[in-house]
Amino acid sequence: MGAVVSCIESICRTIGSVLMAIVNGIGAILTAIINGIVSFFDIIISCLTCGHSSRRHRTTRSTHTTSRI
Repeated sequence: MGAVVSCIESICRTIGSVLMAIVNGIGAILTAIINGIVSFFDIIISCLTCGHSSRRHRTTRSTHTTSRI
């Protein structure tokens, strides 16, 4: 009798693992699609503004001084 219960528990655990794998796969696909859409709009906005909006975030001015002896 214990073997039957163990087998049923194993089947339920396997079905749960399969369902979680499917949910994780769907989540990964949706994340990839959303990242692609965001990148696409970033490219369009960069083209429309001649790249000024993306350059503003990337430029950092730092002064580096070296002494000559």
